[in-house]
Amino acid sequence: MDDDLGEQRPLASPSKIPIPKVRSTSDASATSTAVKPNINRAWVTVLTGPAYLPGTIILADSLRRVESKYPLLVCVTPSVNKTEQNALKAAGCELMVIEPLKPKVKGNIVASRFEDTWTKLVVFGLVPMERLVLLDSDMLVIRNMDELFDMDLPFDFIAANHACVCNYAKDPWADADWNPQNCAYTGLKHPKALTNPREVTPESIRTHHLLNSGLVVFHPSTMLYAAILEFLFTDPRVPTFGFPDQDLLSVFFKNKFKPIGWQYNALKTMSYEHRDMWSDFEVRNLHFICEKPWKTGRCEGRFKIPHGIWWDSWDRWFHETQIKVPKLAQFLARYVNLPGNPGSSDGSSST
Repeated sequence: MDDDLGEQRPLASPSKIPIPKVRSTSDASATSTAVKPNINRAWVTVLTGPAYLPGTIILADSLRRVESKYPLLVCVTPSVNKTEQNALKAAGCELMVIEPLKPKVKGNIVASRFEDTWTKLVVFGLVPMERLVLLDSDMLVIRNMDELFDMDLPFDFIAANHACVCNYAKDPWADADWNPQNCAYTGLKHPKALTNPREVTPESIRTHHLLNSGLVVFHPSTMLYAAILEFLFTDPRVPTFGFPDQDLLSVFFKNKFKPIGWQYNALKTMSYEHRDMWSDFEVRNLHFICEKPWKTGRCEGRFKIPHGIWWDSWDRWFHETQIKVPKLAQFLARYVNLPGNPGSSDGSSST
């Protein structure tokens, strides 16, 4: 694919952010200031390699289709090459190049694919933005959820969903208290669960303080980011975290975590693990944890429907883009598991 995939509007990096350094997407030095002069709210996702490129572009398309008022800012590390960056810009994403972030000591991470997720913490320093909503790149927005930008949230709090700790798969890495009895979603029923998530108090059991970092609502600030970096580089608990950014945020924001309804971060596994709570008609944002639909292709079994939703979105995007920007459509098709593809492109893990 050529580098000229459409109009490119480089997004300047914010100033005065603590380490790691943020690069500009242009050839100029990264000293210019504004993200965009009139934008102080945005969705933001972090991409640390090409493996999640299809997910990111279809996520951006899904936000447009539900007519969100806010742009998607994609923070990429240098491992996303220039051609891939140009594909993101041609797909309408705002782009910012950032440096990877990792603790000083390698820890006990559950899976190698999570090693890069420390870098998601960089978004907490993206000033002067007023409010951001962090999204994982393996999500698909089904219904407009712009209300997250207007929800009541103290400046030093975050809003997110509880982590599901049922562990029906009996994964050996899970803590002993990861079981259905201790899951914050157990016992919740539709429709009350939409507006009354499990309350968290200082007396709540440990697992109810755990959050899923796939979607996080927060107010970025230089002071907050500096405190997060200090915690990352000095706290002795960091090497014990199995889910890097997720565990850190659960501990760092303990008693400053506001739970929101499951529908904003609807794990595809919830449809059968929490049937009393789930409603197909209420899903705002579908989260494709574990196997990614663009890697598995259309599939049978319990994930046939959720993965099929992603593929329907892909087909719609591909056919429209094939007409408007054929080079972009053909380029991204290399990264997905299509019939006849010799193998989709892959790379280092990403968020």
